[in-house]
Amino acid sequence: MSQIVLDTPRAVLDLRAGFASACGRRVRNEDWGGIWLGDRDQRARLGALAALADGIGGAEAGHVAAELAVRGFVDGYLGQSETLGVRRAAAVALDAVNRWIHAQGRSDPALDAMGTTLAVLILRGRQVHRLSLGDTRIYRLRTGRLARLTVDHVSPRPDQQHVLLRSVGGEEGVRADYAVETARADDRYLIATDGVHGSLDDRHIAEILAAAATPDAAADALVAAALAAGSQDNASAIVLEILALPPADTTELELAIAALPILDPPRPGERIDGYTIGTVLADGRYSRLFRSVDETDGRPVALKFPKPRIAEDASFRLAFLRETWVAARVRSPWVGEVIEPPPDRRTRLYSVMPFYDGESLERRLARLPAIGLGEGLAIASKLAKAVAALHRAGIVHRDIKPDNVILEPSGGLKLIDLGVAYLPHLPDFPTADIPGTASYMAPEQFAGSVGSERSDLFALGVTIYRLFSGGAYPYGEIEPFSHPRFGRPQPLARHRPDLPPWLDELLARCLAVDPAQRLSDALELALELEQGQGRQRPPTPRRRSLYERNPVRVWQAVSAVLFLLLLAALRLR
Repeated sequence: MSQIVLDTPRAVLDLRAGFASACGRRVRNEDWGGIWLGDRDQRARLGALAALADGIGGAEAGHVAAELAVRGFVDGYLGQSETLGVRRAAAVALDAVNRWIHAQGRSDPALDAMGTTLAVLILRGRQVHRLSLGDTRIYRLRTGRLARLTVDHVSPRPDQQHVLLRSVGGEEGVRADYAVETARADDRYLIATDGVHGSLDDRHIAEILAAAATPDAAADALVAAALAAGSQDNASAIVLEILALPPADTTELELAIAALPILDPPRPGERIDGYTIGTVLADGRYSRLFRSVDETDGRPVALKFPKPRIAEDASFRLAFLRETWVAARVRSPWVGEVIEPPPDRRTRLYSVMPFYDGESLERRLARLPAIGLGEGLAIASKLAKAVAALHRAGIVHRDIKPDNVILEPSGGLKLIDLGVAYLPHLPDFPTADIPGTASYMAPEQFAGSVGSERSDLFALGVTIYRLFSGGAYPYGEIEPFSHPRFGRPQPLARHRPDLPPWLDELLARCLAVDPAQRLSDALELALELEQGQGRQRPPTPRRRSLYERNPVRVWQAVSAVLFLLLLAALRLR
């Protein structure tokens, strides 16, 4: 028996950071920086953060204020409940550290009038939150373009631009600028004190950020360049580089999809957002599927465009959201993918999938030869693994059927069409519109159930039954909107007496009317199928009937019996 491996990793935020600081021509370095990246699990829950402060005040006051601000903010933020949200947690942490620094400055003569600038980046999920006070700046480098993201809180008078209008500890209350944006992989963020940005213009900063191989190298180069340019102040820089992002959350996806218009489907030969539209693969009531080519890399893809009639149908828009959400969270060789284009590429609503070269299981059932035991068990096992991968992620497919199974020439398999799946944390379809295909729906779904892992197992059982029966249904074909009565499924042996009894018994456990009597999960089914492959014996040859062995003798016997009956009838007259 081969080993079953379900690969459903969830990507998390991955980044690297660099920090550099120098006194320059000052006696003391009153800048203080801190970076917290956490481990994989911590980043998934809390994100990562970086903070940089430039202290002000006499003697040691500036250094103390900067250190207190960074250490206090980092500890305070990480100490908040993750359910509080980034903005609220940051506000609580900032308020606490501001009151502490303000109180220390008023109570300790050595720390009189101390305060500090503060700029913070918090990366959580796919979003970058930033807050700032004073003149420590935050920049972003994206695709070679530098953007300054913060405003200096300094006096507008040219001769007083060193005077801060906002700082941590300067007053009893604190007011920071806050903003949030969506991150992209390969973005580089810079936090720099005025000792860096006061000596380097944006062009030089962009060149150094883009040219450096690592964030550490970028931070070192920026500080060195600032000092070489004559900086009179402490020079400090923190550089963060985003390597990978977790999947988009539902709110982000909903907003992105809601903003895209629904237009008439294109025609073959048209170009849409860098895709060349090819032949029509499927044309349904609500959408049209095209084979296409991605012009950026030449790979074949499949594009599904909704039709304008569903423009006001929120449920159909949710179908696009579901496919994207699932694709980002489930990694299985047996589950079809969805390709998420960059946010600024897509100008209308459609979904992008790899083009799978193969045929649907439904089409395979329509041609000869019939699927044999070995081939069928291999297909059924892979399909069960696909369903198990979905269930492991909390996803119920709700439309498992041969039309949604692609058989690849290499022997691979893809379970596709997740537009009606039940997903955790997403609103479901209205009760009257609960999806599914009637002949594959479990009995409880006709009674109003929205679908569950056990109902998926029922649909999986119907699909595998049809795979071996040549297309027949265990309970007969069921018409939409009907209310069928479920008795006992037709034994598989009636269609395929050559198949082993254990397979019929296994499918009967999937097709039980009572959900509690079905198999516990799809993984159990996959294991049973693979164990069955290992224990199967050559089928016992079926004994041929007398007619098959000697039809002439059969007809001779029939003729003789008829002749005797005729003689008997004549005597009785």
